[in-house]
Amino acid sequence: MIEVEDLSKRYGFYTAVNGLSFRVGQGDVLGFIGPNGAGKTTTMKMLCGVLPVYSGSVRICSIDLSKDPRAAREKVGFLPENAPLHPSMTVSSFLDYAARMRGIGGRRARREKIALASARCGLESVMEKEIETLSKGFRRRVSLAQAILHEPPVLILDEPTDGLDPNQKREIRALIETLRSTSAVILSTHILEEVEAVCTRVLLLCAGKKVFEGTREDFLALRGAGEDMSALFARLTGEGGRT
Repeated sequence: MIEVEDLSKRYGFYTAVNGLSFRVGQGDVLGFIGPNGAGKTTTMKMLCGVLPVYSGSVRICSIDLSKDPRAAREKVGFLPENAPLHPSMTVSSFLDYAARMRGIGGRRARREKIALASARCGLESVMEKEIETLSKGFRRRVSLAQAILHEPPVLILDEPTDGLDPNQKREIRALIETLRSTSAVILSTHILEEVEAVCTRVLLLCAGKKVFEGTREDFLALRGAGEDMSALFARLTGEGGRT
């Protein structure tokens, strides 16, 4: 569903992403990890069409992002790290607003999409509550619901559990596990336990270059005797670069 070939991004003389290639299929949850400045955010913004591709290609569901950006973006649900919400709106009114922005026309169609997304994200009990009254875990669920309103085959999630307590993290991970049955998922995280908990594949970036790509099991097998995830990460990456 996502095909990236020789993707690069430069800012003047600085190369943020250098010759990156990978693929993600339905049912995959690709853990996108690396130190600060590795190029994760830049890559995700290019995949979503927020930043233009400097060189290389991105295909979303066989659609070339550079040739038909609108059609490609319609296949993507994006959850940014600090997803904008309207705190004074109720959950139902915010999701209706988001559905309109997504171009979901017709009141009945919007109601159906909202009902499905809210059920998948466990929001039924808070639909008429104002967003500002919700816990951080529920606000994150609202953000995820807006990302899946149009039932995208590709989900790109930036730090989906950052700042959540252990119970909230477990709930969001369970949602991601459910969503991957119908979608290809890219999950950027600095929480290494996320890799073990929810990812099926791992892509490790350092200084804009791919250091490792493979299954979760292959990644974990790289640990030396007595080496935990943090030690493995440090050994493979060394010092990071800039954001």
